[in-house]
Amino acid sequence: MLRPRRHTDHDRLRYTGGALAHSLSASAWRESLEMRRADPTVAVAIRVGVATLIALIGGGLLGHPEVAGFAALGALSSAFLRYEPFPRLATKLAGVGLGVMAFTAFGAVLGAVGLTIWLQILLLSIAAGVSFWLLTAFRITGPGPVILIFAAAGAAGFADSAADVRLAAAAAASGSVIGWIVAMLPALSHPQSPARVAVARALASVAALESQGSAGVTTARQNITRAREVIALGGDRRMRSHRHELLALLDAAEKTVDGGSHDTLSERRADFHRFEAELRKVRRDIDIPRSGTPVRGARRVSRTDKFFGFFGEGVQRLSDRAIVIGVARVVIASLLAGGIAAALGMAHPLWATMGAMATLQGANYRHTVQRAIQRLIGNALGAVLAVVLLVLDLGYWPLVVVIVVLQTVTEMVVTRNYALASVFVTAMALMLTGLGSSIGPDVAAGRVGDTLIGVVVGVIVAALTIQRGDRAHLTEVTRELPRSSRECATECARVS
Repeated sequence: MLRPRRHTDHDRLRYTGGALAHSLSASAWRESLEMRRADPTVAVAIRVGVATLIALIGGGLLGHPEVAGFAALGALSSAFLRYEPFPRLATKLAGVGLGVMAFTAFGAVLGAVGLTIWLQILLLSIAAGVSFWLLTAFRITGPGPVILIFAAAGAAGFADSAADVRLAAAAAASGSVIGWIVAMLPALSHPQSPARVAVARALASVAALESQGSAGVTTARQNITRAREVIALGGDRRMRSHRHELLALLDAAEKTVDGGSHDTLSERRADFHRFEAELRKVRRDIDIPRSGTPVRGARRVSRTDKFFGFFGEGVQRLSDRAIVIGVARVVIASLLAGGIAAALGMAHPLWATMGAMATLQGANYRHTVQRAIQRLIGNALGAVLAVVLLVLDLGYWPLVVVIVVLQTVTEMVVTRNYALASVFVTAMALMLTGLGSSIGPDVAAGRVGDTLIGVVVGVIVAALTIQRGDRAHLTEVTRELPRSSRECATECARVS
């Protein structure tokens, strides 16, 4: 029996070398440009665009265009948690709104008290870790903690007095209220939509077993379990007549997965695809035959658990080792990136901090590299788009239209490819920056430089701290690497 070999500093360097080699591999760059199949996005994109539009119109009509950007960031809370059942969405989204307001106020205070850029980088790097910690532990999905840090960084550059702090915080709070209302409006007309989307995703993952085989079984089971949870948590009385059909579809999907052999799945695949397409339609009636057979019922959930059941679980995850390690990585990378950008004399070193943080939001090292590549490509192309828009020297109201269009398009493509979404996010972020003050095309070039620093630092920190589970994700690229790099990557994937 082989005894486990001890890890040494030399082993760690070899792991890191293989991980960095992966970031330069053709497969990593190819994966970053792949277009994925998207879940329903048009309705969500329109809601986010409407919330942003209302916030920006309010800022203009009230005579405070300089803080309309903070209201728009608050409205972006409507882009979070697009798959949550409405009871949970109501509670979690309120927390996101409070977070945007709190981080905006925090950043404004840093600017108002006149802290040096070095202290701002330190404190915002810590804040980046805190936001990552909370959103990860409480499973707040969506644009991620980078939105909170963007709000804080923008407020730090805006505020010069206590009045500015109050104004920025009030704008963010108003936008958050708008975002919450707009996101919750579908609960009045389509309370069953989150459950239908969850079942559609489960059916899609089961249908994919024909091509994926046993490799996709775990994902299929997870999606089925998640769909049952969403049905249970979204228990609206108007859904009761529809719940039986949804549960019957999940029973059929589960039976297919439990069958063991996926060679005959083609017989059911057409049905699953048809039902999936029906479930994704935004309408009350769907073409799914009612089944009279008994189905496995959804678990009973108390009213309190529907709204707050996630809180206790989130508190327990705050001490999760993986999350705590992730927090440390975010703080270190953000601090290093911001410090390097400041030392190089970059005009907006806090953008480098955000770049490092956004890179480290990946689920594992492979996703981190993919996200870094996508963010770098997207920022470069987005900066070109921003230069064109800045040269036009648009006024406030034309800028409002441009920002709303950019934000809406972002939400439509973000689930397909993050690089493509980053093109529009970058241009939108620069337009928001220009709402309160005049900026030139040189700012766009600075954004690319800061992002480059951030993503490089983020990838290096991720490679230096790569976990054993992440090494398994690198085995697929070893054949594409030169011999020396291949040996390093092989070491990364080996279970010691």
